[in-house]
Amino acid sequence: MTCRPKVVATIECRMGSSRLPGKIMMEAVDGISFLELIARRVSKCSLIDEIVLATTENTIDDAVEELSSKIGVKCFRGSEEDVLGRVLGAAKSVGADIIVELHGDCPFVDPDIISQVVTLYLNNQCDYAKNFEPSSYPDGLDAQAFSVDLLEEANRLGLTQEDREHVSWYFRTRPDVYKHLTIIAPESLRFPSVRLTLDTAEDLTFIKTILPKLYAKNENFDAADVVSELKALGII
Repeated sequence: MTCRPKVVATIECRMGSSRLPGKIMMEAVDGISFLELIARRVSKCSLIDEIVLATTENTIDDAVEELSSKIGVKCFRGSEEDVLGRVLGAAKSVGADIIVELHGDCPFVDPDIISQVVTLYLNNQCDYAKNFEPSSYPDGLDAQAFSVDLLEEANRLGLTQEDREHVSWYFRTRPDVYKHLTIIAPESLRFPSVRLTLDTAEDLTFIKTILPKLYAKNENFDAADVVSELKALGII
């Protein structure tokens, strides 16, 4: 009997955002921080075996470690600048085989979309599975899957600032060397120009106009619910 590889979601997160400091710990809804909300949503994905919050060694990120203890997920602390090394360390700390790389500023992350990306990766002989490039989903619903072994290779060979900062950059920019597979959004979700990420004060205001409504209707809202709400508000 062959065991399925261990699939671990790493959520990159830090308090020291330059444009919106402390954003991950700001209240998203009902007293829940954005980072906790994201971790809760990711945990709904049945193909994710474990979640690790990949934060920095900076004192300000003690808050992330405290949250991890509160909500029962692992925390790994590493370099602020070398995000590739941090994510690799996070994955290896829990014995991951497959990494699903996610970000702590995407509160609308959809567990079903994550499942689709993981399934695409597991069921096909590819190096890298994703749902962007080309972009088809709203920005903020991104997910990507790749092996720890591949990230180890990128860690050895990827020496540029882009390689270290953007984790998958080394193999993401070499489709002639590494086999990529990409999920394209169904027509009903194909709004790539819509931003659903938390980067600025303006993003926070926008998210606060739709997130409480979605959460009140269904705590486990999905991408289709988000699009419906945006249509109801005349945003798309």
